[in-house]
Amino acid sequence: MHRARTVPEPPLGWWPRTQTHLERVDGLLVLAVAGLLVLGLIMVTSASIGIAERNLSSPFYFLQRQLIYVVLGLGTALVVYQLSLQQWEKITYLLVLALLVLLVVVLLPGIGKNVKGATRWLSLGPFNLQVSEIAKLVVVIYVASYMVRCKEALQKTWFGFFKPLIILGLLAVLLLQQPDFGAAVVLMAIGLGMLFLGGAKWLPFGLLVGSVSAMMAFLAYSSPYRLARLTSFMDPWTDPYNTGFQLTQSLIAIGSGSWFGVGLGGSVQKLFYLPEAHNDFLFAVLAEELGLVGIVVVIALYSLLVWRAFVIGAMAEQIRDDFGAYLSYGIAIWFALQAFINIGVNMALLPTKGLTLPLMSYGGSSMLVSCAAMGLLLRVHYETQLGLIRRQRRLARSAFTELQFK
Repeated sequence: MHRARTVPEPPLGWWPRTQTHLERVDGLLVLAVAGLLVLGLIMVTSASIGIAERNLSSPFYFLQRQLIYVVLGLGTALVVYQLSLQQWEKITYLLVLALLVLLVVVLLPGIGKNVKGATRWLSLGPFNLQVSEIAKLVVVIYVASYMVRCKEALQKTWFGFFKPLIILGLLAVLLLQQPDFGAAVVLMAIGLGMLFLGGAKWLPFGLLVGSVSAMMAFLAYSSPYRLARLTSFMDPWTDPYNTGFQLTQSLIAIGSGSWFGVGLGGSVQKLFYLPEAHNDFLFAVLAEELGLVGIVVVIALYSLLVWRAFVIGAMAEQIRDDFGAYLSYGIAIWFALQAFINIGVNMALLPTKGLTLPLMSYGGSSMLVSCAAMGLLLRVHYETQLGLIRRQRRLARSAFTELQFK
C-alpha cells in the first residue's frame, strides 16, 4: 500500500526569529507620539500659566487637566489596541449610527452646550465631549470598511464612488448646523483622500472635488462671520484690533521668536494679547519661546508620525490586509491635514479655524480621540507584524519541502 511521503517541520534555523510583544510595537511611531505629548504638556503649561493664575488663582490649572486628559487618552489607546481589526470592522455601522445620534442630540435645545455662539459640546459632568472630534475617527473607520467591502465598485462605477459620500455629506450637514465649518472640511477631505488612495476613478473624483470646493466657498461667503474670517485672513493688518486681532498677534509672536526663541516661559503675547494661547494658537507661543528650532522639531515629529502611518499602511497591503492599510492611510491624512491647517492658521496662511494641534493643544476630546487613533494605528502595525511572520514561515516551509523532495 502506497504511503504519502511526509516532510518534517523545518529546523529552527529555517524559521524567522520570533518577535516579542514589545518588538511588534512601532518604536518610531511611539517616539513621535511621546515627543508631541511631552512638548504639548510643556507648552500648554507655559501658554496657560498666566491666564490660569489671573482668572482661576491656580497657575497649573490647565496643566493638571491636560495631564488627566493625557492619562485618559493613553488608557483609551490601550483599550483600542486590545481590540482586533476584525472587531472594529464588524462594529462599523454601529459606530456610524452612534455618531449620527450624538450629532443630532448635541443640537437639541437644553442638551448641547453653547460656547461663543457654537453648539458643539455635550456636558458630561466635569468633562465636555466635542462630538466633531469623534466624527473624524469614525469616518476613517467607516470609509476603510467601505473600501474593503466595495473595492471593485469604487474603482469601476460612479455609484460605488458616490455611495459613501451620502453618509459623509449627512455628517457634514450636521456639523455645519453646530456650526463647525472647519471640522466639516476636514471630515470631507479625509473621506475624499481615502477614496482617492483606494483607486477611485479620476473623472467623478475631479468633479466631486470641484463641486465640494465650490459649495464650501459659497458657504464661506454666504455667512457674515465666515466672510469676516476670510477677509481678515487675506490682510489681517487692515483691522488689527478687531477681525484681524488673533492673526496679527500670532504673527507678532512667531516673528518675535527668531532662531532660538525668547526662552521657555518668556512669551509676551500669551499674557495679554493672544486669545486661545493654550489651544488653537499654541503653535504661535511655541514659535515665540522656542524659535525656529522649536518649529522645526514640531514639524519633524508630525512628519515622522505621518511617515510611519504610511509605512504601516504599505506593510499591511503586503499581507493583503486592506482594512488595516486604509485605516493607516486615513489616520495619516487626518493628522497631516489637521496639523497643516493649524500651523497654517497660526502663520496667517489659512483662514482661522477652530482646529487643535493634534496631541499638543489643550482639550480633552481632541486628546482622547487622537490617542485612540494612535492605538488603532499601533494595532494595525501589530497585526501586520504577525502576518509578515506567518508569511515568512509559509515560505520557509515551502522552501524546505521543495528541498526535501529533490
